[in-house]
Amino acid sequence: MISTCPICNIQVLTAELEQHANSHFEDDDQLQRDMELAHQMALAESNADIMNGPEQCTGSFTGDSNAQGASSSCSGYSHHYGEVLDEQISCLVRAQLRSKVQEVEGGVMSLLKSCLESEGGASTSMISGYIDHHQSLSSEDKGWGCGWRNIQMLSSHLLKQRPEAREVLFGGSGFVPDIPSLQRWLEIAWDKNFDTIGSNHFHNNVYGAKKWIGTTECATLFRSFGLRARVVDFDSTESSGLQGKNGKRAAVQVQGPMDKFVIKNNPPKSSSEPCREDAESMRGQQVLVDWIWNYFASECSDKFTRPHVTVSNKTPLYFQHQGHSRTIVGIQKKKGRGSQDQYTLLILDPGHRTADLERTLRSKKGWQSLVKRGVHTLRKPQYQLCYVDSGIANSEELEQLKTIDSILVRF
Repeated sequence: MISTCPICNIQVLTAELEQHANSHFEDDDQLQRDMELAHQMALAESNADIMNGPEQCTGSFTGDSNAQGASSSCSGYSHHYGEVLDEQISCLVRAQLRSKVQEVEGGVMSLLKSCLESEGGASTSMISGYIDHHQSLSSEDKGWGCGWRNIQMLSSHLLKQRPEAREVLFGGSGFVPDIPSLQRWLEIAWDKNFDTIGSNHFHNNVYGAKKWIGTTECATLFRSFGLRARVVDFDSTESSGLQGKNGKRAAVQVQGPMDKFVIKNNPPKSSSEPCREDAESMRGQQVLVDWIWNYFASECSDKFTRPHVTVSNKTPLYFQHQGHSRTIVGIQKKKGRGSQDQYTLLILDPGHRTADLERTLRSKKGWQSLVKRGVHTLRKPQYQLCYVDSGIANSEELEQLKTIDSILVRF
């Protein structure tokens, strides 16, 4: 016979129930492992149930000569499928786990602000508000989880800075979920018909998989909660030169996980191309940093009397390029030689250890190598950014948000 453990709700043989239950009080580590196992089982069961739903609707038409009856059957199933999906969401809200994050006393952004204020010279910096640094762990997601970690960083900002986002994100849990839970939330977004192209690319399945994701998946996940996530595409390749009707550039539909960013084999370049490429790279760098500067400056409370360091009301930026993604939390501008301004991006990298970040920021020594990235490092032909506008979408807008397209910036 099978019985359910009253501690962790795992089903075990009745004969072994007493020994299993007692083990929770003998070893706290075992309790944590059991709870995590129960969490994984709950999410896996949730995933299996919902994945097999849509196919049943097509079966209601097979061998049925009464069109009205078939339509009624499918409509009835759609209602049932909606109820099943709601139940899976309720299950996930209960089963999701809080992401493990190292607490930084005073906050990462407060420490960064202090470091920027202590710098000499004529400079102006604009930074985001509160954000937690989520690092990739060798035991969990090293080498593939940077996209999920950036989503966690943006989530930590939204939960702290945006009350309307806190009410809707992750079932109103008020915390940032771990990667397995985020994977299930993304699958639920696909089940709600957000980004059907991306869903097909992943075969509607990312839970438990070590798959790279990008800005598209970030936007899809946040949009499924009604948040106005936007994607901006910076592109210098010929593929971005497609024109829309009346000569206007058509918005580029973003497809798949980093479609344009994981290409490893580039065609050989002739010896006459480097100079032209350098010029194009410099132009692209300027276009990108100008956009980022204007982005953070657009919602600063001190536009006319800007202090040395200003906190913007804009969200951090999910920053995607070939092979990696990071989170832009601000930008700094210094007067260069002549009239040319020099820009530096302020970035949190999930590949860095939070302990190292805190130590260098607190001591004000060596933090620049972890946070600052000069414009000269921006040598990729393509970049993507994702950010979240304020407010919650209404039902009509929510339908439009299901299609993920991007604002194209050509350089």
